[in-house]
Amino acid sequence: MKLLAAKIFSTCFGIGYFPVAPGTVTSVVVAIGYVFIPALHSTPILLSLVIISLALGIWAGRIMEDEYGDDPSIVTIDELAGQCLALVALPAGLLPVLLSLAFFRLFDIAKPGPVDAAQRLPGGWGIMADDVLAGFFANLSVRGVLALLTLYHLPLSL
Repeated sequence: MKLLAAKIFSTCFGIGYFPVAPGTVTSVVVAIGYVFIPALHSTPILLSLVIISLALGIWAGRIMEDEYGDDPSIVTIDELAGQCLALVALPAGLLPVLLSLAFFRLFDIAKPGPVDAAQRLPGGWGIMADDVLAGFFANLSVRGVLALLTLYHLPLSL
């Protein structure tokens, strides 16, 4: 029963079983949800999702690693947490959402410096920490790009 619950939560209710790029698919689903579900624009709701998915991911990640080896690709709850964090408190509009998705995937895949180091933490901590850090860096990057666009009086919408 514990393994079944870990599979359900860690794969984001099955999205992790998508045959190609399940992490990217999970991030896209989160971004689409953000666009079409206005309640997700609430910072407290997004942060709650990050905290809940972080707690579930640390627990389920350890179980999934015991069953499938280090950081199994079907585990995508880490992308859920990271993409939610990448979207926290951004201005409304499609451009910030697309930028958050692009930067989050860039940091999650390229794993620069501290993101790579966080991945080496044991068990579920390593699975979750690198994506949370990638989401944090993505959020900061989106803010930087939007600040530059504003500085140069360029449009912030698509």
